[in-house]
This record gives sequence, C-alpha cells and structure tokens, in this order.
Amino acid sequence: MTFIYNAAVKWKRLYDSLFSIGRNTGGATSEIADKNPADADAQTAYVSSTAADKGKADPSEFYSIAADKHVDSATNKGKEISSYEPGYETAEGDPAPEGDSGHHFMRDAGDSTFISAVGSFDPSSYGNKLEGSPKNTFSSHSMEDVDDFAIASTSKEPSAALDASGMASEDEAGHAFTSSSQTVKNAVTAYTSRNTEHAETSDNLPLVTGGKEKMATDTSTVIDKFESALDSLQQAKPFAKSMYQTNVFQLATELARTEEGLQALYENASKYDEAGVFFSGPWENASKLQPPLVGGSLKLKGVNSIIELLSEMRMLSIAKGDYKHPQLSQEEARSFLNEVLALNLDLLFPPETEAARVESGDHIERAERLFQFLGSELSFNAIADKIVGEIERLTVQRPIMVDRIISMIEMAKNMVDSDIDEKAKECLIKYEKAITSPTPLSAEFPDTRQYQSKLKTADKDVLEKEAQFFAESVKATGLVSPFHATFIRFINRANPDLMTIALDLSETGTASLNANKELIRDIILLSIYPQTCQAIYGLGRMLDRGVLTQEPLIPAIRRLLELDIHPQVRKSLLRPVYRKNGISANGVLVAGTVSVLGQPLGVGQGLNPTCQSARAISLWAQHGIGQLLENIARGARDNDIDMTFEGEIIHSSALEGGVAGGEIHQDLDPVSKVLVPHLDKIYNEMMKKTLLRGEDGHKWVNPEFYGEWIPRGFLNLIDPITGYVSEFDAFVRLFYATHHPEYNEGYELIYPNPVGIYITNVHGNLLGLHAVSIQRIAEDKNGEYRIYFYNPNNDSSQNWGQGIEPSVTGNGELEGECSLPFHQFVSRMYAFHYNPYEQGDTYMVEDSIVAEIEKIARESWGEAYTWI
Repeated sequence: MTFIYNAAVKWKRLYDSLFSIGRNTGGATSEIADKNPADADAQTAYVSSTAADKGKADPSEFYSIAADKHVDSATNKGKEISSYEPGYETAEGDPAPEGDSGHHFMRDAGDSTFISAVGSFDPSSYGNKLEGSPKNTFSSHSMEDVDDFAIASTSKEPSAALDASGMASEDEAGHAFTSSSQTVKNAVTAYTSRNTEHAETSDNLPLVTGGKEKMATDTSTVIDKFESALDSLQQAKPFAKSMYQTNVFQLATELARTEEGLQALYENASKYDEAGVFFSGPWENASKLQPPLVGGSLKLKGVNSIIELLSEMRMLSIAKGDYKHPQLSQEEARSFLNEVLALNLDLLFPPETEAARVESGDHIERAERLFQFLGSELSFNAIADKIVGEIERLTVQRPIMVDRIISMIEMAKNMVDSDIDEKAKECLIKYEKAITSPTPLSAEFPDTRQYQSKLKTADKDVLEKEAQFFAESVKATGLVSPFHATFIRFINRANPDLMTIALDLSETGTASLNANKELIRDIILLSIYPQTCQAIYGLGRMLDRGVLTQEPLIPAIRRLLELDIHPQVRKSLLRPVYRKNGISANGVLVAGTVSVLGQPLGVGQGLNPTCQSARAISLWAQHGIGQLLENIARGARDNDIDMTFEGEIIHSSALEGGVAGGEIHQDLDPVSKVLVPHLDKIYNEMMKKTLLRGEDGHKWVNPEFYGEWIPRGFLNLIDPITGYVSEFDAFVRLFYATHHPEYNEGYELIYPNPVGIYITNVHGNLLGLHAVSIQRIAEDKNGEYRIYFYNPNNDSSQNWGQGIEPSVTGNGELEGECSLPFHQFVSRMYAFHYNPYEQGDTYMVEDSIVAEIEKIARESWGEAYTWI
C-alpha cells in the first residue's frame, strides 16, 4: 500500500506540474536552465522551483515559462529574449559577488520594452527569494533527489514543447524536460501526446466545443457554457482547479471573437478571482502585474493571450468600481490600464501596413478587439497624458537610439483628432513636427527631394530661418527630422556659414568647426543622410564638447572614413534601408562614432545583458577617446580587439560565448554593434580568471577592463564565503567617508565610478544586479546631496519601490544623467570602488544615517539575503 500511495503521489505531482500555469511559490527560488535568444520563433526556458524556508512550495513541482518575447511597445517587432522585466542584467550580465556566481537574475528593459510571453506578471510572484540567496540555495541538480527530474535542453520536437500553462504547444516549440527516470520520461511523452489536441487554446487548434467548424453561432449559448464553467471551477478543490481552468480558457477564447462576447467576459470579471481563473498562475496577484508586459502576451498564440485578456477585463472591472479588489484600488487599476493602452498604441490604432497584415491572425485581431473595448470604456485624455509623459520621459534622456520614440510619436498622431486635452494635443503635435517637418519650408513639401529642389532657389533669409527652426526643434526635443539632414547636406556645399546656426553650436563648437572645416565637410558627405539624420544631434554635441581640439584624435576619426571594414562587421552595420539608399558601411560607422562622442551618456545596452560593455563605451567616450577610437578601428577592420589582464593579452577573436552567450541583439548604435560582441567576451574571460580568488572579481577586472581611471580600492557588502550580507554598517560608513562631500574631506569625484546596484521593482522586491556609473555628486536646488549616475539601459526614470524613483530631469540632471538622493542610492548599492588615499573618517558618519539606510535595504532586496 505504501508503494501504491507513493506512486499515486508522484503521478499527482507530475500531473499538476504539467497542467498548471505556474505558482506563486512564496519564497521559492528559480533558475533559468537554458536560453537561446537566437531561436527563430520561440524557446522555452524552464524554471525549477524548490521549497522555501516558508514551506509554501511543494519541492517536486517544476514550472515552465514560455520564452520571453520582446515586443517593443511602439514598434512591436518581436525579438526573443530571456527576461522577466524591462534592462536588467542577469547575474552574468553584471556578475554577482563571488558567492553568488552562477545564479540567473532576469533583466528588465526598464525602457518598458521587455515584454514577457508569460504575461504581465511580476517576477516576485515566483518568490521573493531569488536564487543565490543564502536562505534558498537549491540547484537544478538536487531535483534528482526529490522526484528524479533533471533540467535538460535542446529538444526541438513540437510534441515535447510545453507552453506557459504546462501543456503541449506546436506554436512555441522549445526545450523539454528530460528525466533520469525512464518511467517519468515516458509519462511526460504520454501526457503531452494525449493533450496536444486540446491543451492550447491556440486559434488554429480545435476547441472543446468542436473546433471552429462546429463553433456555436449563438453567443448566448456560449455565455451560458462559460458561466457554467466558472461555477464548476469555483466549486473545484484547489488541487483540481487546473483541470477546470482549461475549459474556461477555451470558452473565453470563443467569446472574445465578438463584441457581445467581450461584454459577457467583462460582466463576469468580478467572479474570476473567486472562481480561481488565475489560481496558481503568474496573473493571480493583480497588484503585482506590470503594464509593459501585457502587449507581448496578447501578441502570442496560445493560452497566454487569453489569460492576459481575462486579466485586463478583471482590471477594467476594478477600475470602473464593479469589483472591489482587496489589494488593488480603483485608481491604481485605472492607471494600470491607461499605461497599457499608451504602451500598445498599435493595438488601439492598428497600422495599415504590409507587416501588420502578414503578422496578423486571430490572436492579433482578438487583442485589437480587446483594446477597442478598453478604449471605449476609458478616457482618451488619460491615455494621451500617459503617451506624452512616456515620450517626454524618454526624449529628455537624449538616447542615441530613438526608433522606439519615433514609433510612439507616429502612432500617437492618430489621437490628435480625438477629444483629448489641448495641452496633450499640443505636445503630440510638437513631437510629430520634430520628426517630420519642423520648419515652414519643409512643411510645404511631402518629400525631401522636392524640399531640396526648393532650397536651391531659396534666398539667404529663408535659409537662415530654416536653420534656426531646425536648431530650435532639435534643442527642444532631441529629435532630428530627415529634412534636417537634407538641409545640412545642402548648406555643406552651398552655404557652410549657416552650419553654426543649423547645428546650434556654442562658442567652443563654433571654434571647433572653424578649425576643422574640411573634416566636418567630409563627415557630413559620408555619413549624414535622411536615414542617419539623428547623428546630426551627436555631431553638434561633439563639436560643443571640443573633441576636435585634441589634435591626435583628428587622424583617428579621419581613419574611419576610409577604413577597410571586415565583411562580417559590414553586414551587421548595413541595415536594408542603408543599402537601399546607397549609404556605405563607413558612413554608418562614422555616424555612430559621431553620436557616441557627442552623447557619451546616450549609449544603451539595448536588449542585451551587457551593461558592462555599454558602460565601458560611455566611459571611454568621456575620458578615453583615443582608446575608444582605436578599439572601433580594430573591431571594424579586424573583427577583433585585445586587452591585457595582469600581463596576459586576451584576444576577443579567440573567445566564445560571453555574458550574452555570443548572441547580441542588434538594436544598438553602430559603435556598440562593432564593439559589444568583443568587449562582452573579454569581460567574461577576465571574470573567469578571478573565480578562485575568494573575492568579488570586479576588484581586479574593472581597473583592467575600463582603464586607469578606476581606483584600486574596492568593497562588496556580500561575504564571498557565505553569501551573507556582512558588516553593512561598515560598508555604508566607508562609502560616505569616500564619496559624500561632508564626510570625505572635500575630495571631488574626478572620473565616473563604476558601482554595482540591486534593482528592485515597484514593490521593492529584488529583480537582479545591474552596473551603473556615478558621474558626480552635488547638491540639488533644495540643498540636498544627490548622486548623479549613468544607467546604460537608457530608461532611467523607473520606480524601485519604497518611494525610490530615479529622476531624469528637475533635480539638476545633465543630459543623459539620472539621480537619487544620496542615502536612497546607497540603500540599493552592493559594491563600489574608492581611492584609499582620499577619504575622511568613517566614525564621523552618524548612526542614524546608517540605521535609516539599513532599514530601507532590509525591507527591499535585503529580504532575499541572510544578514550577519
């Protein structure tokens, strides 16, 4: 009997694990076993979860999470990436302290562009004890001791793939579980085979009602079935709810095909939580859902999209006051939905493009129908305010890559004719004009060809006014119109005296231009085109910085104009639009170089876990321009660069993998496209060489990787042996004594200081580790000391919980900077460099300051660690 009972328990666990969508495991740890962002359409990353110290999770359960698909909130072009939330690094991306090496933290796109296929869930729904935490160390290997499961990879058979619900999926084939027990392996195979025909509610699979060809035409009949299914689900015991959820999802899919059906789903929304529609899944806790993750789920075929739809209906019911949610207020729900609509304008206003037609399908039409329903129930004014706020928040940071911003503006123009607030309408018009026709003359012509013809007959006064309008538009928005590039190319030949006005140059910039007219002329001829127009902003800022006053840099820049570019690098640089318009790879590279030299803090890591590499490019663009230009030339010509680590030369071409696994997403500026693949591998190799030293490898790697600007003093608050938080008070006191102007004897920060920080979500829960650079420390207008820092994810104004929200404007931030009050920044920091010869007395730091910072830390990321 004992044997039969044990066997039954094991089969029960297997069945529940495969059938469930996922569980809120409280304190369970999780590990992404495998990821391959290069897979064509889908991949499946499996999360092994174990019992936490709170004892909430069954240790035999395992969960599968469909590979995150990045869908830009504006362009919505799908790109696979393993991530939980929007630009944060894996532990590999910004390696953890030695004791934490090997665990995988998921990264956020911070810029609100990382869209999860799993849904709008918060990673903390899988537990606030991230892997690597001393309290919860449970590896995938130890699962064999529980239920003979072992994480394996690379099964590409569709029948073996599991979607986020734990059911077989032909749409999202990916990695599969293997087992050290042949019995369990056969069980998995049998289960997936048995459920393939009805497991997904994908639009191309039969429904329980008989498939599309037998679907009931009477919506009221389906409504009755849906309500009956909800009742059955509500009456089911918790352990059996997963068996009833599938029927609800299938009937909901059928109802979502009509407006009447959507109305019925909304009217039943208040019953969802009570019945258990979201039970044990990532959507269960409505207060932890993330607006940026909604669009990605809705755009995927399968069960995730219909669960996401039901989640939005629940949120709408809360927003309208029909459902009194115990954890979410009516205002919070309304704000959530407004942000969702603002981030997915392509669903609210579907583009009439060939790409949209090709990518369309029943699931996309369902999502568009949902957004029309939401739009009719919500105020366009609130949505417009969100859109304007998002555009302004991003443009003020002056990123080099502005594709997402431009896409948002282009889609938002559909709202200009709607009944929205006049102030919001004016802002949308301003940004639309900035990227289209910012001048009187450009507004008269539909294309740049006609505009250029008109310039040839225009008098000097007209040309001067055009130059002024272009300069004012760029200064106000940081965005450049293709007409501006046409104008710059024209005056470069016909009237170069207007260049100072058109580029909005300062005295320094004007002097640099006059001293290097021939070089600037050649740069414009080779690299400034309507398709590369954004480089105009970088060109002006580069001249204003006085980069060309350093004579050795002039031949280094000129070398790039005629550099023999490696075929592989040329391929990565030349997007189809560049080839079509006759722009050379050298032209693209020079445009990118000008942008980086003009906007050092505009360099972004894109969708890659490569914050270290982006931080290096930014640092060199500020203080090591010669080194940067040499690396660019080496990388572009030889497809190789080398660095020296403690006397040993490391060549990138001899290395494989890297933090990003050798797969670099190409949503990067041209310089980053050239350098990041090499820097990523070299950085990773350096870290490997320090693994057995018993301390955080950053202590040795950062000074060697970044250069002589990095001080040799280093402190990490994590004990390398135990992984515990150790001597936190000493950590805080030393940072104050070496960085705070009132405690460090007046020593000023000379060069950017690379530091490691913990990233948390809006609830203060730990998401992972990240690399940023402290740019400067100064008082704001209110006399409060703030830390101004560079964040390579290009989306710096995020909410880290506990009232900690980095600002990008309004507190004395320079272009590209974000800032926090000194003590708030310290509360999120785990490692920093310092000069041991430039510090004050640590005992002078008040106990009250240390206590306040420790309290903030303990109540956020500190919950994932043991403190000693």
